[in-house]
Amino acid sequence: MALFTAKRFMGAIFTLFIVCTLTFFLMNIVPGGPFLAEKTSTQTLERINALYGLDRPIHEQYVSYIGRLIRGDLGISYKRQGFTVNDIIMEKFPVSARLGILTVIWSIFSGMMLGTLAAVKRNKLLDRVVMFICTVGISIPGFIIGTMFIYLFAEKLGWISALGLSAPSQYILPIITLSMQPMSYIARLIRSNMLDVINQDYIKTAKAKGVPPGRIIFKHTMRNTIIPLVTYIGPMTAFIITGGFYVERLFQIPGLGDYFVRSVETRDYPLIMGLTIFLALLIIAANFIVDILYRVVDPRIKLH
Repeated sequence: MALFTAKRFMGAIFTLFIVCTLTFFLMNIVPGGPFLAEKTSTQTLERINALYGLDRPIHEQYVSYIGRLIRGDLGISYKRQGFTVNDIIMEKFPVSARLGILTVIWSIFSGMMLGTLAAVKRNKLLDRVVMFICTVGISIPGFIIGTMFIYLFAEKLGWISALGLSAPSQYILPIITLSMQPMSYIARLIRSNMLDVINQDYIKTAKAKGVPPGRIIFKHTMRNTIIPLVTYIGPMTAFIITGGFYVERLFQIPGLGDYFVRSVETRDYPLIMGLTIFLALLIIAANFIVDILYRVVDPRIKLH
């Protein structure tokens, strides 16, 4: 276990280094700069570039940035004057984290319930309805689903305000929009694996002994069914973290996703770098936790 943890830690450091390096050089390959769109004279533009060190050779800028990054300094935002990237992350991440955590919980809970119902009612009306919902959730892009929700429930019916997160009810549409694809995938995964497990000999033996159906489903069947689900949690978390960008933009949620889109539009280099590295760190941590959960769910799994 200790050797596995050490290997994964070193792998995480190497992955972050690659992400940082690629992001830095890809941004600088693109023609232009963060201040070219501003109406300033050539002399003023040169002073601004000198102030932020953008007039230095690219390799010097890279070494300087890596040095600050090792100290935990993600730099100063070019466009939000007086704020460091660390300040922006500390301010906006709690908003994105709440939305992301609630979406993960809802995706797992609703996906497992729908998948279980579909498996228990196989080839019946309820099964067909669930599979239709899952097909729609996987096939239609999230931004289209979100736009439809805003138009129907906010504009036409007026049931809920769709912009911002000033009230608890305003979490409903963003969470459902962001969870449609992972929920649908989980439901199909649970249904497929539960049908396989139900046909196992030990389940047939339990039925023959008169074990109540509810106990068979939730105690005997579910334990082996959720092992593939644990495998999906890591990629699902990555999807929700990155997929939250369009949801925050669509529903005007003041989180990291909205700032990330703005930073790309305005070419705020330090903010792009800082948010990319921070999000990469979250994804790596999520995948690491999933690897540990393998062992918790099924002790037979060996970690190498």
